[in-house]
Amino acid sequence: MSQNSDINSTGKIAYLGPEGTYSQLAALEFFGSDAQLLNCASIDDVFAAVEKKEVAYGVVPVENSTEGAINNTQDCLIDSSASIVGEQIVSIEHSLLVLENTSKSDIKKIASHKQSLAQCRNYLAKNFPEAEQVECPSNAEAAIRAQSDSGTAAIASELAGRLYNLQSLDQRIQDKSNNRTRFLVLALEDTAPTGSDKTSILVYTENKPGALFRVLEPFENFQLSLTKIETRPSKKEAWEYVFFIDFEGHALDEASKKLFATLVQAGVEVKMLGSYPLSK
Repeated sequence: MSQNSDINSTGKIAYLGPEGTYSQLAALEFFGSDAQLLNCASIDDVFAAVEKKEVAYGVVPVENSTEGAINNTQDCLIDSSASIVGEQIVSIEHSLLVLENTSKSDIKKIASHKQSLAQCRNYLAKNFPEAEQVECPSNAEAAIRAQSDSGTAAIASELAGRLYNLQSLDQRIQDKSNNRTRFLVLALEDTAPTGSDKTSILVYTENKPGALFRVLEPFENFQLSLTKIETRPSKKEAWEYVFFIDFEGHALDEASKKLFATLVQAGVEVKMLGSYPLSK
């Protein structure tokens, strides 16, 4: 393994495929180049593979630094029995990939995942204002399209370019140089405290005045540092929402135990998503 020796690397690791996605890159960076990987057609399939014990771990994207949360992953976390046991931050460097001997003037379509298209909107507006933008389930799927059509360019990683024998016309075409995506590592297990951890929880509250304040006040009282808070529809009742909250510390820390006890006393429903080492 590359930098996560505290997690057992035996068994397969599922990731959002096909080969050449940033999810694959995240899995390789987290588990090491010798990891046994299984590509899945969707984020839902990665969760299912972990829950059915077809794999030991799963790797899914959860948020991008410029485009925000991956809603599909958050929705899966609401119902999943899998726990978060790790995270990996990947620098996203997009390339414009085409078949060999293709020039920019040949390009009529630009294919990529919708988030990648959004991350390169300024580059595309400047260089390909007339090109049709084609949304794909993944960047690797876009590379497969470009492999079979000289009029289609893919926005994807250099890894995808190597895998699908495509040449790069332009590199690092993302609009933000600090573009990064955070990936979660899933498993049917828990992790022990390391002294440098993060905890992710899902919070359900009643739709009443002051509900959010009652959730956030205990974090201040127990000096727990919030690193993220996101809202999503609860799927239970119309116009009811859940809060995805990340904070520094492990669930077994005394401050965290006091936090959970206080939230329960306040009538707040909490689902533990996982405690895991902070990404290095």
